[in-house]
Amino acid sequence: MFLDIHELALHRIPIRKSYLPGGLDFHSTEFKQVEPLVVRATAELVEGQIHIFGNLHTRIELNCARCLESVPEEVSRDFDLLYRPMVWAPRDEAVRLSVDESEIAFFEGDGLFLADIISEQINLAVPMKVICRSDCRGLCAHCGANLNYEQCSCEARIADPRLASLERFKLEWFKKH
Repeated sequence: MFLDIHELALHRIPIRKSYLPGGLDFHSTEFKQVEPLVVRATAELVEGQIHIFGNLHTRIELNCARCLESVPEEVSRDFDLLYRPMVWAPRDEAVRLSVDESEIAFFEGDGLFLADIISEQINLAVPMKVICRSDCRGLCAHCGANLNYEQCSCEARIADPRLASLERFKLEWFKKH
């Protein structure tokens, strides 16, 4: 769906849209959408700027940061966005932005695509790391076994040979003190 400034100049556009899993490109391999993404919003033109506000809801799957198992995550987000035409952007000069101005984005041409806005909002809502459960033991650093399901026979402490000199220094330090 394209939000055209000429159409927005005539009237507000109510948006009720649903994207099936795989229907949007999130430009990320960190997660995948597993339920329809539902968007309810309104777009309007305010003093030459596109104002879009509303909410979105979906369910995604991410990988646990410790064991790499799949973790479902619900994503709900309200948004209130303002897009200025690129011609308003300062050129070739240093500009100090106020806090309010740092919330404004820019668009080129006659409008922008709703899919780009929604993709950005989903990416902003995804947590940086997710853990499948608080007591997740993760993967063995040596053999890769998932320690939540199996025990491995790897040596408990595998020293990094690059740190051997520091290990000797530590041992000598504790002998003296």
